[in-house]
Amino acid sequence: MAYTYICDTGAVNEGGMGLFQAGRKSVLLVWPQGGELKAYRGRCPHADMPLTDASFDGKRVTCHLHQWGFDANSGKCVTHLVRNELHRYEVRVEGNQIHVDVGPLKPARAAAI
Repeated sequence: MAYTYICDTGAVNEGGMGLFQAGRKSVLLVWPQGGELKAYRGRCPHADMPLTDASFDGKRVTCHLHQWGFDANSGKCVTHLVRNELHRYEVRVEGNQIHVDVGPLKPARAAAI
């Protein structure tokens, strides 16, 4: 496994979430209330849209585009009778740093001029 540094532990608190970049991949970190820190691909599996404007109530991540909701602990869709679920990444905390196994990284694209 190839873990990549994502952020410091202070970037996400219990009951909160954050969207981060690892090369070209987006990583959604969620810390469900009463649960453990989770890492998911930062795109909705329903329409492959970024979860940039997603909301999180401490238990459920909701995509802003079509209001699909996903259980923060399991990643499974809880608003529709489908098998769609958030793509989970392995996460580990080392000291005050959060690392996620997102697989091989490609460098972030350069900004358009």
